[in-house]
Amino acid sequence: MEENRKLYSAVQPTNNLTIGNYAGAVKNFVALQNDYDCFYAIANMHAITVRQEPAELRKRTLALAALYIACGIDPDKCVLYVQSHVSAHAELCWVLNTFTYVGEMERMTQFKDKSRKHADNINMGLMDYPVLMAADILLYQARFVPVGQDQRQHLEISRDIAQRFNNAYSPTFTVPEGIYMKAGAKIGDLSDPAKKMSKSAENANGSVFLTDDRDTVIRKFKRAVTDSLSCVKYDPENQPGVSNLLSIYSVFANKSVAEAEKEFEGVGYGDFKLAVGETVADMLAPIQSEQARLLQDKAYLDGVLKSGAEKARYVANKTLAKVYKKIGFYGV
Repeated sequence: MEENRKLYSAVQPTNNLTIGNYAGAVKNFVALQNDYDCFYAIANMHAITVRQEPAELRKRTLALAALYIACGIDPDKCVLYVQSHVSAHAELCWVLNTFTYVGEMERMTQFKDKSRKHADNINMGLMDYPVLMAADILLYQARFVPVGQDQRQHLEISRDIAQRFNNAYSPTFTVPEGIYMKAGAKIGDLSDPAKKMSKSAENANGSVFLTDDRDTVIRKFKRAVTDSLSCVKYDPENQPGVSNLLSIYSVFANKSVAEAEKEFEGVGYGDFKLAVGETVADMLAPIQSEQARLLQDKAYLDGVLKSGAEKARYVANKTLAKVYKKIGFYGV
């Protein structure tokens, strides 16, 4: 029997991605496509749990597809598609809702957090988000899911739902395993390194976006918090700001943290921050240029997404048909 090497991941096309998203996710996606059968979705169905401006959502969907390709994701090596182009996501989500308990959803940390942030729009989609995520993963019989620590709870509920269904109807779904990324997975906010760098942070100076121009990138790094110890040393407890900058440099310079530490031994904080900013800006420049070029070729991007959706539908519909048969839906 052929080994299951299917891997699934999805990113919402909301706001701009940060260098933290790049280091913790996109860079790893590029590496993973060489060793796994990867399904990469642009999760626009998840995005509408928070109100979106329609024209902006469409624009960002295409921009994310272009960014993925510009970063090195190869549509010939993986399946790159838009979530809403595969209706099986919504259909399986409905079935899985009947295997999910309200109490489980109410206890989800992200639901509590988002309910506080969007108190005027605590909708059922917000609560049901983890079930749709489970449907995303289980549709493709994905064995592997690259996740950050903040998504661990969602992966666990996906595993629970899969096992619950399998126990009720015989083995149907592959129970997914997490791939927990280490390199660059914990890039902190430049203004408050205790917080994860976020694409929706209130203080835009703390987040460096993949679309920021060179001057903006360098300005943000120059303003990054450090400390009064005046030595470049990786010590997250006592020097969180400096340690965060070393982590960022190691990712974008393709060096170990130890190598970065040695390189900046005896260097002042001003020169250190400038060097990190220039390294990040140098890395982003060709990505931004290629993304801009791709966005001028809408026919190519549409073709990639159409082809990806066709491949995704083929796999997803096989799983959905199996599920419908097992639960007793009458077929025609």
